Amino acid sequence: MPEVNTVSNVISLQVVNKQYGNETVLRDINLTIQAGECIVLVGHNGAGKTSLMKLMLGLTRPTSGAIEILGKNPAFSAAVAQRMALGYLPESVMFYEAMTGHEILTFYAQLKGSSEVECKKLLALVGLGNAAREKIGTYSKGMRQRLGLAQAMLGSPQLLFLDEPTTGLDPVLRQHFYELIDGLQQEGATSIISSHALNEVEARASRFVIMKAGAIVACGTLDELYQQAALPVRLQLSVTPGEASGVAERLGADVNIDKVNNQSIKLSCLKEEKMPLIRHISSFGEVVHDMQIMPPRLEEIYSHFMNGGSL
Repeated sequence: MPEVNTVSNVISLQVVNKQYGNETVLRDINLTIQAGECIVLVGHNGAGKTSLMKLMLGLTRPTSGAIEILGKNPAFSAAVAQRMALGYLPESVMFYEAMTGHEILTFYAQLKGSSEVECKKLLALVGLGNAAREKIGTYSKGMRQRLGLAQAMLGSPQLLFLDEPTTGLDPVLRQHFYELIDGLQQEGATSIISSHALNEVEARASRFVIMKAGAIVACGTLDELYQQAALPVRLQLSVTPGEASGVAERLGADVNIDKVNNQSIKLSCLKEEKMPLIRHISSFGEVVHDMQIMPPRLEEIYSHFMNGGSL
């Protein structure tokens, strides 16, 4: 059943399908997004992430189903003014190379009704203050990506759509980029990010939307997806040298032991078994020196749903 829309939802998609000729690129998409959320779309190339973004931006229209962005259909001409509240950074950033960074941003600022002061502020914020008067043709890929982000941030948008936004950025600039997004979110902006870089978005998303072959196969917080996937928790015990085999025997035949060496034991269990197992291990006394608990990472959860797992 379609998700129920409420006044706090800034995006609502109900049974949305998109076809190009005989090819279906989006299938029965039901999704609601609330104000202030950071939603990360993940999926393989061709999963439908960019197609979904374009529908939400009003750049294309659905073959069937209903879409509301800030309470309106984004594809209607009457919603053009509403786009002033949207910011969009495409995966491939293209700018006219004979213009300077300042000229490019000023051009987009005029379209959005933003000021010269804001342009200078944003160029400095994304680290292009000193390169603002240089031509785009001299910019590296990372510099163009940062200019694209400044363009998307013009006018303090309510909704920010970012398609593979950290492509071409080094680790330091990636961290800076997400700090900028965090700042916008603290001011009430809603972010929709498409990314293959699972490790860097793992701790930042309110919810993840996992897509496969044009359909949403899972949606939720990291903990909710972990519970849906029913993947095991991994534990590693550090024990007194020479005592690992004895500790493994005391754990019992019902415990799934993955590896034992001289002074460590690797084992796994389901989430609901974790606390009873920890209490059991704590009764062993000083022979156990340390315990590391490692829940499934986003990459493991993603692989689960890509390889046939479902809601």
